Amino acid sequence: MPKTNSINVLYVDDEQQGVQSFHASFRRIFNVFTANSAFEAENILSKNIIHVLITDQKMPEKTGTELLAETYKKYPEQSRILLTAFGDKQDLIDAINKGQIYMYLEKPWNYDILERCIKEGYNDFYERKNFKQRIIKLTKENRTLKRTIRKRG
Repeated sequence: MPKTNSINVLYVDDEQQGVQSFHASFRRIFNVFTANSAFEAENILSKNIIHVLITDQKMPEKTGTELLAETYKKYPEQSRILLTAFGDKQDLIDAINKGQIYMYLEKPWNYDILERCIKEGYNDFYERKNFKQRIIKLTKENRTLKRTIRKRG
């Protein structure tokens, strides 16, 4: 595992106080990006590799679940955490099924638990990325082996 300050975390919340609190709490440990909307988050995601995405559920233009579902399609290795004070059962079901969340946490968040979840989320990201790279490598090796067998046969 790399140094924690090389772990890119994006925190998305339309409440400025929550964004400031998260940034102040974790900026010395992780490489923290923040956004006040799903639109801002999408802009950051398009320009940076984000290992762990943390989003609030209730936001004006797009829910956290909608953001998570879209990012899952574009960045499947990314670990996604839904952090909310206003979750309901359907939000959680959608976040799991559509957004493929790594973790669901309720506000107010506990510093130690959230720090541990971010680190574990990064490990999950890293393992998925390595697994994908091994599959690509094995697929190439398999094609090469098939060509070699055809040439000999």
